[in-house]
Amino acid sequence: METEITVRRALELPALRRGLPEVLAGSDRLDRAVRWVHAGEVPHIASLLKGGELLLTTGLGLGARPSEQRAFIRKLADREIAALVVELGSRFASLPTALVEAARDCGLPLIQLHREVAYVTVTEAIHTEIVNSHYAMLRRADEVLRRCTDVLLRGGGAPEVLRLLAGFTGNPLCLEAPDGSPLYAAGPDGPEGEDGPADADPLLAWEGLRDTGARIDVPGGGHGPDAVRARLVLLPVNTPLAPVHRIAAERAADLLAVVMLQSRQEEVLAARGRGDFLADLAEGRITAAEAPAQARLLGFRPGTDPVLPVVMRLPAGLPSPGSWALLAQALREELAAPGVPVLLGVRPVESRVPVLVALRAGLDRAALADRIAEALHAGVVRAGLDRPAAPRPVVVVGTPGDWAAAGPGLRHAAQAAAAAQGLPEAPWYDARRLDIELLLWRMREHGEQGVLTDFVERAIGPLLAHDRGARQPLLPTLEAYLASAGRKAETARDLNVNRQTLYDRLARIAQLLGTDLDDPQTVLGLRLALRARRHTDQS
Repeated sequence: METEITVRRALELPALRRGLPEVLAGSDRLDRAVRWVHAGEVPHIASLLKGGELLLTTGLGLGARPSEQRAFIRKLADREIAALVVELGSRFASLPTALVEAARDCGLPLIQLHREVAYVTVTEAIHTEIVNSHYAMLRRADEVLRRCTDVLLRGGGAPEVLRLLAGFTGNPLCLEAPDGSPLYAAGPDGPEGEDGPADADPLLAWEGLRDTGARIDVPGGGHGPDAVRARLVLLPVNTPLAPVHRIAAERAADLLAVVMLQSRQEEVLAARGRGDFLADLAEGRITAAEAPAQARLLGFRPGTDPVLPVVMRLPAGLPSPGSWALLAQALREELAAPGVPVLLGVRPVESRVPVLVALRAGLDRAALADRIAEALHAGVVRAGLDRPAAPRPVVVVGTPGDWAAAGPGLRHAAQAAAAAQGLPEAPWYDARRLDIELLLWRMREHGEQGVLTDFVERAIGPLLAHDRGARQPLLPTLEAYLASAGRKAETARDLNVNRQTLYDRLARIAQLLGTDLDDPQTVLGLRLALRARRHTDQS
């Protein structure tokens, strides 16, 4: 749907078509927008025009000499009018060669009408088209604003609004802080713009085109430095920016201003932008070759040091939508303490905090993991999210490597963090030691919970049945025995019982299960069954 009338469209209107129009010059410029229509016969008509007009004339003011005619065309071209339409008959039987050549040289569309037309009818028809196109354009902008409002009412935030706007324009865009740093970049390939092109990374497009893109201020409600809260930059990557795109962006900017009045919205926007980058890296949507440049734009410069992937997963419902901003700021401030480059993002939908950390030369992975995990947990406490009844957030640390390993490392750590929920609390978990938990978790996630349930029932079902009505359950004894690798003295000490009591319990367990607790294969099966039980309804 067109949002403006062009010279081509004007020539298709019956009011002009009756004049049998013939394009003599500028046939490649007929898609110029017509802002207004003007009729005039004076030599100095160019001084009365502002640009974008379709000028109607019978040629009385064009001049008699070729030099005058060329000068007339040049002045109109300098004014950047849309086109010149000359009606033949009153002044010319055909347009002079000098006039036509000058129009071609200046790239000015020149049209001659072979029949007389009523200028008032042409003016009325084109102005009606202009008004209708403006009305349609405003309706489209209003529709985008309505969709943005609906997104916010459904619990979305500024990122969802920006992705919707990017889908509408068909181009990437970026929300900048007043100092020019990126807060959040969105492309037209999001949920609201899945039909649009998706070949330009929003962050890299912003870096390359931010000086040429259209900028719209997001008002801050104050004066001086506080007058602008942020800036919305529209980037003409896939298609030229149409007037309706700017109108929609201006209206969305007012909506964003209201959203950003909430405290620390800039902080959570930047954190969500970094979270999107880390998620795209983990899912392979950003290559190892592209990643360093984008990370640099986000302030992460590890140099030649390996990067350590870390993921913190928060319990369901923690934090609430309104507390992500506070958490993002607290985590960022706490992670400044270790003194190494850190890139922290948030993923509210998955209740996840992905992190990349530079592993400086001389730093031990375990020692750095201790410091990072301590900072993450401290940030949760500072944000007031350490509720007594809530499980502690799970922190999983992956394996350090180069940028090619960073994405798979983040993905592995994220999945391991999901699988580790419900394990005994620890400051952090090593992703490499959670592979069995991850395997069992993946089986459950892929609909294999029945297989796990059957396995658990075969391996330890009689023991679980015994414990349901027993005054002295035996499952804790088996768990302690396996945790101590079968060392009976250590098991008795951990359970605070004498050895004979332990021997009696182990004998009873072996009898219930019909197995030998000293057999390595049996022990392996029991270990797996106890882990698999966490992923079944029998836990």
